[in-house]
Amino acid sequence: MKKIGIIMGSDSDLPKVEKAIAVLEEYGVPFEVHVFSAHRTPDEAAQFASRARENGFGAIIAAAGMAAHLAGAIAARTTLPVVGIPIKCNTLDGVDALYSTVQMPTGLPVATVAIDGAANAALLCVQILAVSDAALAAKLDAAREAGREKVLEKNRAVEAKYNK
Repeated sequence: MKKIGIIMGSDSDLPKVEKAIAVLEEYGVPFEVHVFSAHRTPDEAAQFASRARENGFGAIIAAAGMAAHLAGAIAARTTLPVVGIPIKCNTLDGVDALYSTVQMPTGLPVATVAIDGAANAALLCVQILAVSDAALAAKLDAAREAGREKVLEKNRAVEAKYNK
């Protein structure tokens, strides 16, 4: 199975990124975690991205706040799918990071999840790998069914209480 690269611009992003790590662990998807900054360690970030395919990665998650150029810098150096997580900061509530992550020029796409949406970033990467992995696709299907059943159980409880 291909692994997922998780890159964050600062270790202060780790508490948010740990939600992605938990999802990948839940699905049994291998991953590596690194701190590389688009601005402070651009050479290391570029080197990681340019060698990611040959190093066995299937997709890369890039988490950054404020100017949030990390996902774009990674996408510029690889044709692997890149999923950006805009991280909420104090100044503009993460909108600055969202705009920086989502506004990519044609030819350099970055899939962007919600502000602090690390779990969905990981799930999107799992779905990308599941295109060619039937066992992983079955795990996703089972999780969706479990979510469906949970909502229907809550519906039954609400109906029983109010629909007499």
